[in-house]
Amino acid sequence: MRILSFFNNKGGVGKTTLVYHVAWMCAELGKRVLAVDLDPQANLTTMFVREDELEQLWPEEGEGQSVLTCISLIIEGLGDIADAPLQEITPDIHLLAGDLGLSRFEDKLSDSWPRCLDGDPAAFRATTAFYRIIHDAAAGIDADIVLMDVGPNLGALNRAALIASDFVVMPLAPGLFSLQGLRNLGPTLHEWRKSWEKRLDAKPETLDIPMPRGAMRPAGYVVMQHVERKNRPVKAYQRWVARIPEIYRTHVLRDSQPAQDMEADPNRIGFIKNYQSLMPLAEDARQPIFKLTPADGAIGAHAAAVSRCYTDFKQLALEILKRTRGKESEQEAD
Repeated sequence: MRILSFFNNKGGVGKTTLVYHVAWMCAELGKRVLAVDLDPQANLTTMFVREDELEQLWPEEGEGQSVLTCISLIIEGLGDIADAPLQEITPDIHLLAGDLGLSRFEDKLSDSWPRCLDGDPAAFRATTAFYRIIHDAAAGIDADIVLMDVGPNLGALNRAALIASDFVVMPLAPGLFSLQGLRNLGPTLHEWRKSWEKRLDAKPETLDIPMPRGAMRPAGYVVMQHVERKNRPVKAYQRWVARIPEIYRTHVLRDSQPAQDMEADPNRIGFIKNYQSLMPLAEDARQPIFKLTPADGAIGAHAAAVSRCYTDFKQLALEILKRTRGKESEQEAD
């Protein structure tokens, strides 16, 4: 089982849409998927769950059915994590729903981070809460892969989510702000990784709970929502696309070797084209774009776009599986 987070310091790049479609495609490829929504905006949850069902996840009174339920006792200082109330989307896709109240955990995590260096057991329980919730939930459904959606910031909430990750996939839009987010993200991941190693050295020997390794290995980047003309990004995007390989290699990998161009860059997982004209149909059908049918309104040019979308996401999901499992995954891509 591998835990992947999808993260960029810049919002609005299509990150949540990417997680949603990769989850469906991984299930299409025979994998058991746990989707985890750790973005306080909970957009991934609203993509998976109908509006009338959201009231059951986030009731005005009584116990909810979201990740907030799992950490309420920690936030209140009254106990440890609770079992995750997973939502079965399909037999091969389960969702740990997000919650707007998740931001309440931020202060607790900020306070716990420095106290881990003192060997404080309660601080370790708070800091590792996300990892332990995911670890137990994934084991309970025998998940092959965990796909985690997190918000676009570098705060304590995302730090706790990212140290739970084995790999980080970075969605990018071809533009100045997205690339600036990439420059911020690389050094931050490096600092979090080193800082967590120091805290692991301070962990009390008597504290017997699962601990994340804090690997956060960069799996590569995905260029999102670009428009093509003759199979190449249009000129307005091209100058930004051309700068991605060097910025990724320099700031994320800390590699001083000259970067290759986009077409040959080994760090590029893939391109995802602009399928915005199909999103309203997909939202109405409660399906990913590549599962739309003529009954959903996908006819004519839309039907051809659905077919291309299926191919794009299949190639992307196979590449992600390959990059996050090494030699074993090469058989998946054959």
